[in-house]
This record gives sequence, structure tokens and C-alpha cells, in this order.
Amino acid sequence: MRLYKSRYEIKAMRKAARIAAAAHKRAMQACRPGLMEYQLEAELVYEFMREGARSPAYSSIVGGGANSCILHYTDNKAELKDGDVVLIDAGAEYDSYASDITRTFPVNGVFSNAQKDIYEVVLEAQLAAIEAVQPGNHWNDPHQAAVRVITEGLVSLGILKGRVRSLIKDHAYAKYYMHRTGHWLGMDVHDVGDYKLDGEWRMLEPGMVLTIEPGLYMAAGRGLAKKWWDIGVRIEDDVLVTKDGYDVLSKDMPKTIDAIETLMAADKAA
Repeated sequence: MRLYKSRYEIKAMRKAARIAAAAHKRAMQACRPGLMEYQLEAELVYEFMREGARSPAYSSIVGGGANSCILHYTDNKAELKDGDVVLIDAGAEYDSYASDITRTFPVNGVFSNAQKDIYEVVLEAQLAAIEAVQPGNHWNDPHQAAVRVITEGLVSLGILKGRVRSLIKDHAYAKYYMHRTGHWLGMDVHDVGDYKLDGEWRMLEPGMVLTIEPGLYMAAGRGLAKKWWDIGVRIEDDVLVTKDGYDVLSKDMPKTIDAIETLMAADKAA
């Protein structure tokens, strides 16, 4: 029953996503070098509460620099440094329904060239995965779309070497992208529902809501050129399967490089 959302449930989830988007925008605009990660978390919680979401849907992740490469980092106690990116994974719970949004942005408001390169690969992968959210496609289609784009991107940047098809078969991308592309979303942030039925990937059907969240985590070392070190990027949205395709419930939250830099610059100019 929980896998298929009613009109009322979708309305609540849309509201939860709008509140989370407003909180992410607030955190972006508040961000400055020298702030602590927990100070950005406080901005998130303030906006959640102000808009009627009395609690986060899960423990918020606010990781700057090397911490952006830690998948479930929740200490949120380090200083945010000039020249680093910060990854925020945070969602609001509204009327018992969860939202789940991740955005990555530069602490100082301007992406470096290396950060842009990694970010654009992840964004292209996320857009490809969202396009694969269609009724009649199966659960793994978005993940396969994301993996292909990420692998192609890593090859184009010189981080991986070889034929894309072989690299995908060998899971070479998993050194930098080690998780799945999404999960069910609803009354819990990782909501109930089988991903396979009788050993086959479940088909996507109208009323299902899932996250789409590819990422790249370029931890220092690992044979990487130093310019890539400590760039962790994840971009996550909440997506409803509709009868004709999909609806991004978290569409209010900017995710292009230009939109993020413009949003951050507007606050600093004020």
C-alpha cells in the first residue's frame, strides 16, 4: 500500500520537498568560509521549523572538503574552508512524509574548474537517470543510465582509462561511485517496497516515488591527480512516476552551476 501514493500523499510529499528546497537555498546563501558545518545545519533546521516541518526526515549530512566524500557523514563539526565544496543531504518531514534532497556547492560561492568538471558529470548522469523514470521501465534502468554517463565522464576526464563497455562490466566506476542511484521514498526516507519480484527488477508504475541521486567521491589519494582531491558531489531529487513519465517533486531547488553561483552571489551582494 505504501509503495503507491494517493493524491493526498503526493500533495504532502510535494510540500515536504518545497520546504526542503527552501532550506537548502537558505543554507547556500548563508554559507561562508569559516563557518562550521553545524551552523549550516542550523539554517536547515530553522527553515524546516519555520515552514511547519517540525523535524528533519533523517539526520542531515553537511560535509565540506574531505567530508563531502564520506557517504553517511553526520558529525557536521568541521570548519568550512575557502576553495572546498560542501555537500548537504537533508530533507524535511511534513505531515509524516519525507523529502530527501542533496546539493553540492562551493563554500566561497564559485566553482573551481576541477569542481565544475566533476559536477557536470554528476549532473548529466542525474538528468539521464531522471529521464529513465518512466512507467514500463524497470527499477534498475535509472541506475544503468547514471552509470553509463558517469563512466563516460570519468574516461573523458582521464580518471578512468579503457573502453566504456568494459569499464562498466568491471565496475571500474565503483571506486568513485559506490552506491545505487536511488531508493523508494514515502513515510520513511528509505521507504518500504521490494526492488525485485521473483528475481526480476520491479517495473516502475504511476504513484511510485523514488530518489535519483548519483554521485562522485574523489577522496584524496587513490592514484588521483591532486586537482581532484576531496571533491565529493552528489545531486539528489525526489521523483514521482506519472502515467506519462515523471514529475520532479523537488524541482524548486536549483542545481545547475550557473543557478547555484547566481543564488549565492545574490545574497553576498545584498
